[in-house]
Amino acid sequence: MAASPPPPRTTDERMPRRRPGGRWLIAVLVALALNLLVVPRLIGGTSRHELPYSAVRVQVDADNVSAVTATGDALVGTFRTPVEFPAASGKMVTEFSTQRPTFADDGLAEVLTDHGVTLEAEPVSSGTGWLTALLINMAPVLLLIGGYVWMMRRATDGMGGIGGMSGIGGIGRSTAVRSDELGHHTTFADVAGIDEAKDELVEIVDFLRAPERFHALGARAPRGVLLMGPPGTGKTLLARAVAGEANVPFFSMSASEFIEMIVGVGASRVRDLFERAKQVAPSIVFIDELDAIGRARGSVASFGGVDEREQTLNQILTEMDGFTGNEGVIVLAATNRPDVLDPALLRPGRFDRRVSLNPPDQAGRSAILAVHTRGVPLADDADLHQIASTTPGMVGADLANLVNEAALMAARRAHERVTRADFADALERIVLGAERKIMLTEDDRRRTAYHESGHALLGMLLPGADPVRKISIIPRGRSLGVTFQSPAADRYGMSEQELRDRIVGALGGRAAEELVFGDLTTGAESDLEQVTGIARQMVGRWGMSKGVGPMSVLPEAGADVGFGTMDPRSPSEATRQLVDAEARLIVDECHERALDVLQRERPRLDRLAAALLARETLGEADAYEAAGVTPPPKPVT
Repeated sequence: MAASPPPPRTTDERMPRRRPGGRWLIAVLVALALNLLVVPRLIGGTSRHELPYSAVRVQVDADNVSAVTATGDALVGTFRTPVEFPAASGKMVTEFSTQRPTFADDGLAEVLTDHGVTLEAEPVSSGTGWLTALLINMAPVLLLIGGYVWMMRRATDGMGGIGGMSGIGGIGRSTAVRSDELGHHTTFADVAGIDEAKDELVEIVDFLRAPERFHALGARAPRGVLLMGPPGTGKTLLARAVAGEANVPFFSMSASEFIEMIVGVGASRVRDLFERAKQVAPSIVFIDELDAIGRARGSVASFGGVDEREQTLNQILTEMDGFTGNEGVIVLAATNRPDVLDPALLRPGRFDRRVSLNPPDQAGRSAILAVHTRGVPLADDADLHQIASTTPGMVGADLANLVNEAALMAARRAHERVTRADFADALERIVLGAERKIMLTEDDRRRTAYHESGHALLGMLLPGADPVRKISIIPRGRSLGVTFQSPAADRYGMSEQELRDRIVGALGGRAAEELVFGDLTTGAESDLEQVTGIARQMVGRWGMSKGVGPMSVLPEAGADVGFGTMDPRSPSEATRQLVDAEARLIVDECHERALDVLQRERPRLDRLAAALLARETLGEADAYEAAGVTPPPKPVT
């Protein structure tokens, strides 16, 4: 029986080790130490004790000097017997140096000769020796060169080096994390609420599990899958689930991690990432926030003639569908801005398949809550379906945060299980903000009560408004009071009348203050921002104005269009003025309607405000009862 082949080596085993760069750092430090310690000693020569000239003459006359060397008027010498200097100091001096005064005319040479002193003389030099001068002049240059060489060796090791040599951990290596080596194992069971998106990716999983079945029919897997959707909808989680279901290596990296200050590093990291993926194919490469490097080329001005982002994008395009090919490697990418991506990324052969992830419906939110509450003990009254019905518009990340906040709330209250009240209070904390412990004056409390009652009463009476769930005059976040409304069922479109009713309800607080107190306060700031946004969208994007007509003249929220630019999507000055005038007309009409309804229903407004002042917080049933309005019917489940 033939011997089984040895197991393939890992990527790190195949890559030659980088020569330790620490040696260069040690050499630079040693050279610096020599420059600081040795050179001064070479300059200054041997250390001798400086004595006055008169003290030296005394020792000469005492026949205690054995040798003297003269360099001009500078004398250095040696005593035959050590001399204590200064006297009674205990410090014995054998070698000395002194300076002979220029005015001295004492026949020193004859005196030294008479006492048998060995005389030597050295020429006076205006500079240092050649070795010392070389060290002084060249040491700083050598240090700079050594440091530069060390940095370049690390850079070239990381970017591939010379002749294909590459190291581990260099700046040109990709920083992608291989999730399967970390022990992370996510499957489709961990993904809920986005069943349509999962169905789109089942084919990818089947191909990675059994590619021969597809190859036999001449089919090939998509080169790339683009996951598109708002933040928090589960794009990254879904990509990990695909890798877990297929049980293949999964390399994940954020698009912003490709870009560095050094030109060419981004493209080098792309090459390295795909090379690592090809060596363990079949595999998955996941690039998060693709729009960071995938924006349309030419949309952003480059400086210095080189755009590192565009170079990185070009390398990604080449790796996905170039001459070399990337057989066995499927690229998943996530973005919440598909409108800004380069068209070359979206063509067939690159990202063949695009999967849109939308906020989940009520059933999807209930399934997501079930996933996130697997390890959370729930009380009997914690109905996940009911909780899901009060969270329209929330995505997976929001619901995960809601479960965590409810668990924290239950722990603070020493509950053994998480109750429905914990979920309700956690939702209020997330949507409305935490309670502020401030003391309001009686006048502020009364104004706040009428302000919130105006919102709530119009929400109860207008057919297109969302039902009122809770009213409170307890300060939360930036507000002194809140009126919480949510639809009875998920809404995917709104009529013009429903939008106008929403504007009327938002203006209810301001209208109530104007009607009851005869003046206005700053409390309607956020209401006016909401009203202005809705009115401008009605006129400029949804064609709900006779003056503008059925045209979309305002850019989509978040689009890269600046007012006053030459972009063809940017509206003209006349169009902007028309949009403002039509939006003002809509707001004025809604404001008049809010005043009319509240004036006609003033008794109900007073009763609701009085109940709020007495109890501070009213739930849905109590609010409708205080206002004398029949609550809306419960939706059929």
